[in-house]
Amino acid sequence: MRANIIFKIVFFALLSLLFCFSCSSDDITDEKKIDQEVVEDENVSPVPVEVVYPIRGATGEVLDYDQDLSKDGLVLINEATYDRVYLMQKDSAIIVHEWQLEYGLGNDVELLNNGQLLASLGVVSPEFSFGGFGGVIQILNPDSNVEWEYTLSNEKYLIHHDVEMLPNGNILAIVWNLKTRTELDEIGYLGNQEKIYTESIIEIDPNSSEIVWKWDSWNHIVQNVDASKSKYGLVNENPQLININYVDILRDDENPDGDIMHANGLDYDEDNDLIYLSVNNYSEIWVIDHSTTVDESETSSGGRYGKGGDLIYRFGNPNTYDNKGNRLFYNVHFPNILDEDVPGKGNILVFGNGNGGSKQSVVYEFNVPSQFNLQPNTDNELDVVWEYTREGLYAPRVSGAIRLDNGNTLITSGTFGVIEVTDAKQVVWEFQGDGFYWRTYHYNFDATAISFLTE
Repeated sequence: MRANIIFKIVFFALLSLLFCFSCSSDDITDEKKIDQEVVEDENVSPVPVEVVYPIRGATGEVLDYDQDLSKDGLVLINEATYDRVYLMQKDSAIIVHEWQLEYGLGNDVELLNNGQLLASLGVVSPEFSFGGFGGVIQILNPDSNVEWEYTLSNEKYLIHHDVEMLPNGNILAIVWNLKTRTELDEIGYLGNQEKIYTESIIEIDPNSSEIVWKWDSWNHIVQNVDASKSKYGLVNENPQLININYVDILRDDENPDGDIMHANGLDYDEDNDLIYLSVNNYSEIWVIDHSTTVDESETSSGGRYGKGGDLIYRFGNPNTYDNKGNRLFYNVHFPNILDEDVPGKGNILVFGNGNGGSKQSVVYEFNVPSQFNLQPNTDNELDVVWEYTREGLYAPRVSGAIRLDNGNTLITSGTFGVIEVTDAKQVVWEFQGDGFYWRTYHYNFDATAISFLTE
């Protein structure tokens, strides 16, 4: 199967190389050269071809490529600027497959093991919207035909940003929830907005298109400004609850658009039945118990961890709950639990955008404890076991990182492109694109997710 995939890819690579070598010398700015074998036919002996980097592809340039240290495979690019999703060859930036989308990107799109595409897409005319709005989830076949579609977009609710398929085939999605001024007055909200939008997570069964589970942040908030109102409590004594009046130094304290939390990414930990949610305007990661029933998720008891829908843990910005510890995140994206197929199993990668004074993005790998013990007035921040940054790495929005099975880390910088680094932090592949990038996913040549390329 891999030989067939390579044959298809290399055919396009040869066309690209012919084009590149016909360009003027002004298009070649790097003296680095590597040898690469190009096979036109399985029965023909390999012919060495000298490849010069940078090399121009359809949507950007491969600036550098170390064939020995980079992980062999294809990358799936989510390019938000032009609403494009495509599989790209790493050595030449040649697109080997692209999907035609009915709607614009609502951000996350990834390949499933069966070769279908799971996509969060943006409805044409939402009743309200913020950055990363969606409204539509689709499962698409390789020929771009829609296999399944689910829409949640009205004046009260809107799907946005990220989607995740669970092992049972159900789909998790993030949803904005409208809260009116009357509701806000009842709980002592300090902002002046007439309405705000809080976050919830829903689980959809594609077989019935029904919501079978839900978690709502509104059920787990605290305010310490008015004892006569509901949800009152001391913020620093309730780390499991969300301070509805928290205002980060990174945003206007009026926050006129009402998107006060702005969750932007989620991941599911199958071993512990937990959901990790990145919350950009709080600059932290929330850990939520997925084992609860729908009723338990509205309370502070029940579920595997006995806390209902209260936060099992949180990290990245202890200021949100008046706690001890050092703040690491100044805006944050893509909590990514490392699975058993990659080094660091059980740890978590997080992209810290770095919108504070440093204007420096950092990819962090945290050690996740075997048991969570969220305590008040205690340093609850996780230990950093690996991190990566470099001069000029700064993406104020989107972005993320994944771990490859050879130990390398693939980093998407939303305003730049993609880089692959080793555990020793050596850059072994670098792609600078023309677009704005949500995430990049990597697929080995023998991955079943890309087996449709041989059909």
